[in-house]
Amino acid sequence: MSLNPKVRHWRGQRVWIIGASSGIGRALAAALHARGAEVWVSARQQTLLQAFVRAHPGAQALPLDVTDAAAVNAAAQQLLAQGALDWVCYCAGHYRPMTASAPDLAELLKHQQVNVQGALHVLTAVVPALLQAAEAGRAPHLSLVASVAGWRGLPQALAYGPTKAALINLAENLFIDLRPKGVGVSVVNPGFVDTPLTAQNSFAMPALLSAEQAAAAIVRGWERGQFEVHFPKRFTGVLKLLRCLPYRVYFPLIHRLTGL
Repeated sequence: MSLNPKVRHWRGQRVWIIGASSGIGRALAAALHARGAEVWVSARQQTLLQAFVRAHPGAQALPLDVTDAAAVNAAAQQLLAQGALDWVCYCAGHYRPMTASAPDLAELLKHQQVNVQGALHVLTAVVPALLQAAEAGRAPHLSLVASVAGWRGLPQALAYGPTKAALINLAENLFIDLRPKGVGVSVVNPGFVDTPLTAQNSFAMPALLSAEQAAAAIVRGWERGQFEVHFPKRFTGVLKLLRCLPYRVYFPLIHRLTGL
């Protein structure tokens, strides 16, 4: 069942990808550009954004730091001055493996600032415009990239997991509020994807996908009108089942499965 309108085509769609300098965000921007979308890419690393623009004629770069609310709002206003937005995807993220035996307050707070506060900065900057676009008969959409790490507690995810759980809950609330007003909302929960962030992991990552494979799965989910896009199913399906287990079963099982 489709909870959002299905996407029939991307040609001419005005898309803003935040967190597009590398990994999933960059692959998403490339995939939508190839499908004919008008793509704007944002991240802190201006050099990488300009490299993307050179490789994808017609794309535009809007460098920004998502932790800076004023910068996010200025970028949004610059983009909106050129016309209505059809699609906004928050893909910016920060990750460092961490356990409670060695907490790092600065890193804990940085995860919150990038993964959660940055998303709040973006949605407050764009939601009024998305509502106006819906009133004008367009079908705007807001998507948050979270993670399966937000489904339940996992080893080494002390800093990362809670922020992704927050994004999942945020997306659910946004859907309840915005979908009746004509704005689509989705949450993306990838499994392991080969990116600069996951390269920090010292353990074997099951069902590891390339960023391009992840982007293809996300676009496919958006086109089908899904609220939650999760992949690869052979991995995320198992984690979905684990979510149903009581704590007295879940905690020992996770220790046994991961050895951590």
